[in-house]
Amino acid sequence: MSNAPVVVHRPSISGGRRVSVHSHGRDEILGTAYSDHDLVVFLEAAGIPDPEVVLDDPHWVEWRDGPAHEWSAA
Repeated sequence: MSNAPVVVHRPSISGGRRVSVHSHGRDEILGTAYSDHDLVVFLEAAGIPDPEVVLDDPHWVEWRDGPAHEWSAA
């Protein structure tokens, strides 16, 4: 498990992935993303600079239990 502040959780059966951010010693759920665009919007709202650039940076984003950029359950 990484120490990335943003976690994109496993794809849900109904589609989408929950997104959380670790900040100020606690985890906050930002919402459910259904696309890279949704994820970028969440990260912008959380104050993360250049969110499009950090999506594939493991220091920023951990993609759990599924491939990066995959939004539906197999």
